[in-house]
Amino acid sequence: MAADFALTPSTHLDLTTLDHLVRTKARVVLSEEARQRISSCYQYLHARLATSDAPIYGINTGFGALCNKTVSAADRGQLQANLLMSHACGTGEEVPGELVRLMLLLKAQSLSYGHSGVQLRTVQRLLDFYNRGMLPVVYQQGSLGASGDLAPLAHLCLPLLGLGEVLYEGYRLAAADAMSLFSWEPLTLEAKEGLALLNGTQFMLAYAVHSLLRVRRLLAAADVIGTLSLEAFDGRAEPFDARLHRIRPHAGQLTVAARIRALLEGSELQQQPKTAVQDPYSFRCMPQVHGASRDAVAYVQQVVETECNAVTDNPTIFSDEDIILSGGNFHGQPLALALDMLAIATAEIGSISQQRTTQLIGGQRGLPPFLVAEPGLHSGLMIPQYTAAGIVSQNKQLCTPASVDSVVSSNGQEDHVSMGANAATKALRVVQNVEQLLGIELLNAVQALDFRRPARPSATLEQVATAFREKIPFLHQDRVLYPDLHAAAAFVRDHHWEEI
Repeated sequence: MAADFALTPSTHLDLTTLDHLVRTKARVVLSEEARQRISSCYQYLHARLATSDAPIYGINTGFGALCNKTVSAADRGQLQANLLMSHACGTGEEVPGELVRLMLLLKAQSLSYGHSGVQLRTVQRLLDFYNRGMLPVVYQQGSLGASGDLAPLAHLCLPLLGLGEVLYEGYRLAAADAMSLFSWEPLTLEAKEGLALLNGTQFMLAYAVHSLLRVRRLLAAADVIGTLSLEAFDGRAEPFDARLHRIRPHAGQLTVAARIRALLEGSELQQQPKTAVQDPYSFRCMPQVHGASRDAVAYVQQVVETECNAVTDNPTIFSDEDIILSGGNFHGQPLALALDMLAIATAEIGSISQQRTTQLIGGQRGLPPFLVAEPGLHSGLMIPQYTAAGIVSQNKQLCTPASVDSVVSSNGQEDHVSMGANAATKALRVVQNVEQLLGIELLNAVQALDFRRPARPSATLEQVATAFREKIPFLHQDRVLYPDLHAAAAFVRDHHWEEI
């Protein structure tokens, strides 16, 4: 069993660590530093409220356009509970469980810095849900990505009050019933807590982390699969010469060219005479296209890791400086722009992949049309390319930026919103689509490679082709292909591309 992982505000939480936590499901606890920060901030806030009636947004006032309405001291706890109940207006599909787990973790992380005024037991209860795998039912639609991901986070946190629903060990339960399994009493929220729980970017951030982890694997896969296709197409190695890339030294381009050179090392196919003077762009320009996506994803990673180590609620409490500031750290614009870029960069990997697939089935360079021995009687791999073309077209539609949109809300008080939540859900769709596109390319590349036998690619590429053939056999004649497409996408998702 993995060792406990402690949330420590002075320690940077990076994607590699989050990937480890997701994979191992290690228990997460609060460090002593986090516990002290949370408790000190809570004590400061309540000492201040005991001695001052000055209006503080969302603590002794209403919310949004109701910020000028005063709330009495006796009603402050009810105000926070009302906030969670009234904002639980999510709709659409349910958020997958692995993303809900990330939301719980990232919300606890944001509160651990001690700028939110919450009770220690509130943060601990979020981690209890995380560690027990008790996952609130959260819906994908409802956030504007500006005053925080209000509706999704309301659904995430309702069960703290014994309200809403959770999924636990495969069962859908009323939150109160699930909590009774561990003798957990519903929490009674105090001043500021509802606002701290709902203001934040943890819905779109969870999607960003999840998608980014998958995209990093996709980028590694694309270089390998593209090189397999190059070998199967009888492509040339000159476009990957280090001298070419040294004079246009974009970091991603340099990385991809070096990877392809390494993947081609020892290839028998490269030693054979080449008949074509140049290859199509989808082969020749892999370093430039894959590399540009790598550079864009590096920017996205910087934004996402910054957000993972940020306080994104409002107002924000600085107890050491005796001040409470109302601002806009909940606004999702940094993530919205990054998520739109992530979708575009990922879609381009799928677009160039589909073009390589199209070249492979075209009956060129000694390969049979549609990569089947008896074309005509058999359609071979004709229709997977149709599927790929349809997916590429859908990706173009999904890549329409969400971050350029804004709809006024709360009677004009919240007059510019990021739509980062929509950017987040769209980006994940694109990632899933590109996993399938690369799977279709791999299906074609390994099939085409078998027509080149007995000549072999490099040992590294041969290992990938052999592993793929253990899942999907050679296509001798027509058969039902959708299981092959699904298995190919799963291979792309699950293979250890980063180790190649």
